[in-house]
Amino acid sequence: MKKISTLLFLLSLGISLNAQENTKPDLNCYNKWALKFEERGAEEITDGSYTDVIVSFRLGANAECFQGKAIVKDKKVESFYILLEDGTYEQVIRVWKSEVKDVTITNGISKTLITKDNQLVNVLWPKKIKPKKAAFKKAAEPTDD
Repeated sequence: MKKISTLLFLLSLGISLNAQENTKPDLNCYNKWALKFEERGAEEITDGSYTDVIVSFRLGANAECFQGKAIVKDKKVESFYILLEDGTYEQVIRVWKSEVKDVTITNGISKTLITKDNQLVNVLWPKKIKPKKAAFKKAAEPTDD
């Protein structure tokens, strides 16, 4: 009887832990990138044309990330584009909640732009993420020698 009780307890504990893991919200593409930028930091984005950016569109918990291009002038996003499957670019033009000016870039991610429909838009520079830092080397465990 004791073995059955223990087995049932362990089984219910396993089911409970599995249910908790499944209730964690999945990270969307923007959140995954934002975490990486937060962990490592990013190099400064200088003026120029970048054809290796990601343009993220978010609405609620949903996000879509697309390859794109951005023009930076005076360390601010001047314009940005989505890469189409035929290799051409289409400029991102939306009706914004407020005037789009001084779109600054902090830690490799542009300031969030908000559309009239409350869609959140960011430009990210993944190639500017700083390299992964070396991990700490663990010390040896003590021995009886």
